[in-house]
Amino acid sequence: MFQKILTALDNSTYSDYGMEAALAIASAYNATLTGCHVYAARLHETRFMDMEAGLPERYQSEAILKRQRDIHESLISKGLGIISDSYLDRFEKRCMEAKVSCFRKNREGKNFVEILKEIEEGNYDLAVMGSLGMGVVENNIIGGVCERVARKTRKDILVVKSQISNLKSQIFTNILVAIDGSAYSYWGLMVALGFQKAFGCEIEAVAAFDPYFHQTAFKNIADAISEEAAKVFKFKEQEKLHDEIIDKGMAKLYQGYLDTAAQIAQARGLEIKTTLLAGKVYNEILKHIHMTKPSLLVIGRFGLHHVPESDMGSNAENLLRLVPCSVFMGGRGFNPDDIIKKQSDFTSAIEWANGVLKRLEKVPPFAKGMAKKAIEDYARERNQTMITEKLMDEAVQKLLPPSARKAMGIQE
Repeated sequence: MFQKILTALDNSTYSDYGMEAALAIASAYNATLTGCHVYAARLHETRFMDMEAGLPERYQSEAILKRQRDIHESLISKGLGIISDSYLDRFEKRCMEAKVSCFRKNREGKNFVEILKEIEEGNYDLAVMGSLGMGVVENNIIGGVCERVARKTRKDILVVKSQISNLKSQIFTNILVAIDGSAYSYWGLMVALGFQKAFGCEIEAVAAFDPYFHQTAFKNIADAISEEAAKVFKFKEQEKLHDEIIDKGMAKLYQGYLDTAAQIAQARGLEIKTTLLAGKVYNEILKHIHMTKPSLLVIGRFGLHHVPESDMGSNAENLLRLVPCSVFMGGRGFNPDDIIKKQSDFTSAIEWANGVLKRLEKVPPFAKGMAKKAIEDYARERNQTMITEKLMDEAVQKLLPPSARKAMGIQE
């Protein structure tokens, strides 16, 4: 899972937190660890030249200015290089103590830019950073360098917000994994399961869905839509469809994601706790974190509906900033289908008899996936592997009230 790890260093308290977490993970996975410090000699040179106009008159001759520039350039370049080497010496000593194979890198330039370049050029599996740096002030939530790197990189990244456990064998005591059915969230689960085996921590998987959004949206539309437009849009039917099917269907859908997470863990001989949350996604997860106090939150960089133009999903962005615990953000995807198929209760795939699946074509596109899953779940509960006309009729009668059946057009 992790063979090459990078940790960013600046000798700050939070940088040390990140270094210790990176050391523990590298030790557990027998990975190589690279420490990287970035210093900005040319930035200091530019700023010095910007201030020349304000120097006293006796320094304004070109000869004196050139001499001062040369002295400043030499002192700054050499001095910052020496400081950088000192940070890396300290890092190397800790690696030797932890018996972790290490490399050292110092780079000159803009800090977050050079860290991003190093992540890509070094082809690291994981980047580890402290959430704050040397410039921390009272109201800091996350440092500018850390946030920019987390936003721009597409690799796995661990943002460490507090000192890790004193027990070297258990750097994380309990982990919360956010599951939304996306490949990114299942990769996060795989990482958490790896940490559970390595460090013996407990895992809770949570899935949050918003059952109130459609109610708010329809109330908003009702205040603006004309009576004629409401008839064309079939507003009342649509509203009833969402109230009776979509919102309830979302609860089943997200519980299904959690069930899949539990099956993935079971396939690896592990157990996890699962919890379904209802409400605004990032807010419900944040409230749950304040209540359960995990040492690590694991999230996917993107959710189910990401587009290429996004740096990260909105829920990931909010949680990265707001949660008090450390955050692992997964940049890879994982398809759980192969693992799920190995589970004994899923060895037989659900098949649809000829022509039966076509009946779902009457279902609106936004509801088709949930309707199909609900019918397949109904068949599984009855140990049926083939969905026939009769079984579908039974499922529809059982699962959907008359008004919803009519709205969805499943039955004439």
